Amino acid sequence: MQSKMTCHSDTGKIKSLFIKKVQQAFINDAHIEQHWKELNFISKPLLDEAVAEYAGFEAVLKNLGADIFYFPEDGTVNMDSVYCRDAAVATDGGMILCNMGKKARKQEPLAQQKVFEANGIKILGSISAPGTLEGGDVAWLNEHTMAVGHGYRTNAEGIRQLTALLKPLNVEVITVPLPHYKGPLDVFHLMSILSPVDTNLAVVYSPLMPVVFRELLIQRGYELVEVPDEEFDSMGCNVLALAPRDCVMVDGNPKTKAALEKAGCKVTVYKGEEISVKGGGGPTCLTRPMYRVQ
Repeated sequence: MQSKMTCHSDTGKIKSLFIKKVQQAFINDAHIEQHWKELNFISKPLLDEAVAEYAGFEAVLKNLGADIFYFPEDGTVNMDSVYCRDAAVATDGGMILCNMGKKARKQEPLAQQKVFEANGIKILGSISAPGTLEGGDVAWLNEHTMAVGHGYRTNAEGIRQLTALLKPLNVEVITVPLPHYKGPLDVFHLMSILSPVDTNLAVVYSPLMPVVFRELLIQRGYELVEVPDEEFDSMGCNVLALAPRDCVMVDGNPKTKAALEKAGCKVTVYKGEEISVKGGGGPTCLTRPMYRVQ
């Protein structure tokens, strides 16, 4: 089958992506000290260690040979902006700007819009109040199917607006009801429990997954790599596909890593205690992939 460049994939080989270096989001130690608690980080990130961790993560991305674009420091946004997937959704028709469910992140879509427009990237549309949508709740199952988590960060009106924007692109939207779990202040997205790593392989945390959606994945031919309970909080389920079955994940999840390797995956790990675990954002959250080869 002939390869195709598309934004409608979470598993094809990444050809271009945006990231935001931790230095441009965390700024300095005084900034971290002022904001980490109000942003619900589980503990205060250590800046020097965070910078070192991010350099390791960025090196993995550079080895891809993809075009990497950078979101700059922006005084209108805060530490969470390092998790740049959440503020926009990439489509073949242009970017969809989200409307963040977390109030402290409300300015992130506008900050990203300025960068997209400066790079000549089309804006397809935006989600407006009372609708909310965050990119961590969005996962492509295939070129014409998107799964969207309905939870505390993404509401029904946001999903309705997203569905309307995607309809002309011939994309079906599947709504996935998310559990209460730890409540409105927790960082819980669809991609907290689902990471597609190939067109027929996904990493899942089944205890928090709706039965109907889990069965749908199986009916569509997915093999499921199950994350054990003890590796959920350490971000075992947050796995970024660099290419089909070529993955990167936070170090410290050996059982999930072994299960991925048993399924035929190449797995690269990075140290992510400061940049991922403390802020609740793994490798999928740290990247805003644009085009992939499907």
